[in-house]
Amino acid sequence: METNELLILALLLGAMAATVPVFMALFFTGLAGLTFIVGIDPQIVIEILYRSMDKFALIVVLFFVLCGNIMTTGSIVSKLIKTADVLVGFLPGGLAIAGVLACGFFGAISGSTVATVVAIGGFMIPALINHGYDERFSIGIMTTAPILGVIIPPSIAMILYAMITTDSLEALFLTGFIPGFLIMAAMSLYAWWFCRRDQRPRQPRPTLRAVLAVLRESIWALLLPVIIFGGIYSGIFTANEAAIVACVYAFIVELAIHRDMKLTDVRKVVVSSAITSATLLVIVAGASVFGEYLTFEQIPDRIARAAVANFTSPWAFLLVVNVLLLCIGMFMDIISATIILTPIFLPLLARFGIDTLHFGLLMTLNLGIGYCTPPLGVSLFISGTVANRGMLYVARAVMPFLLIQIAILLLLTFWPDPVLLLPRLFYGS
Repeated sequence: METNELLILALLLGAMAATVPVFMALFFTGLAGLTFIVGIDPQIVIEILYRSMDKFALIVVLFFVLCGNIMTTGSIVSKLIKTADVLVGFLPGGLAIAGVLACGFFGAISGSTVATVVAIGGFMIPALINHGYDERFSIGIMTTAPILGVIIPPSIAMILYAMITTDSLEALFLTGFIPGFLIMAAMSLYAWWFCRRDQRPRQPRPTLRAVLAVLRESIWALLLPVIIFGGIYSGIFTANEAAIVACVYAFIVELAIHRDMKLTDVRKVVVSSAITSATLLVIVAGASVFGEYLTFEQIPDRIARAAVANFTSPWAFLLVVNVLLLCIGMFMDIISATIILTPIFLPLLARFGIDTLHFGLLMTLNLGIGYCTPPLGVSLFISGTVANRGMLYVARAVMPFLLIQIAILLLLTFWPDPVLLLPRLFYGS
């Protein structure tokens, strides 16, 4: 690594260590590199910023953010939780398992881990504690289960990855279903094992009539993911159009059917979604400037040549990349990391014969785990605020569940068939 590159790296790490917002650290570091090292006109950065925003795929992100906020403001979230509870609440650890299932339901609509931990974790953590569940267990499971928001489609991180690699977004979405189910099953099994020795009275098994009553009450909420994925994979509309359809459907359900959202709430929901979307777009813009510097310096190609020279096995390469991504996820948000790292790793995948869809799922899962790892795991701060606990307490609480997720990550790394099964069935090899 040359002196100039060391200076840029030191500038980036120094800015982040000084708690400069990540998007500003990436933007100013990239600007300094392009101006003082590459030697281009700073005005070209304006073109880079415009080009980074001028992506049709970003529209999908904005509408899924809006859809998540509609559900949080209305009653769709509470109905999803109620459905999960009536299905598994009578089991040992049933309420915790219901929380995991609710994260899966919500993730199949929102595409965001942060939205899932706010909507589901904010409700379920106090509910679990009030029902006598161990506090550390309650915080741990409801801080880590929301990773399903970026694994089960639609996923904002997958949308950005497909935008960079030009992979089929529909095919990439399919890679998340089986891994998402594995995570849900493993965490639910751990919750059952952890709670089965508890002598606390469990909920009675619901009657068929009670189950049908809850399903009838929640049918409009449950139809939302069916409409999204049914429309996409039947060819009625594209993944881009699905986000708009989901928003329109959610608005109609909350305003006209559930009637838990008032017309006066619409403005608040739209403004809140616009602020969240603007935050994501600013991160994309800052990361794009830094990524442009990396491209000018041909750093991705140089890393590719060095990796090929030092690794002969694709499995050894993937193992090292997993460790690297887990470390990066501790310090960088998933949006910035996806935009910066995907162009770096992309040339390596063909050289090692690694499927880009497989790698996209691994990258998303790796960086998703970063939401729950200190020092900058966003989910840790949210759960700590909900439970009124410090970062250290929450970090200890999530450890058993992180080990489960890392074990599944390693399984999927060295056994890609579960990841690629559905894309192969729908689109062939």
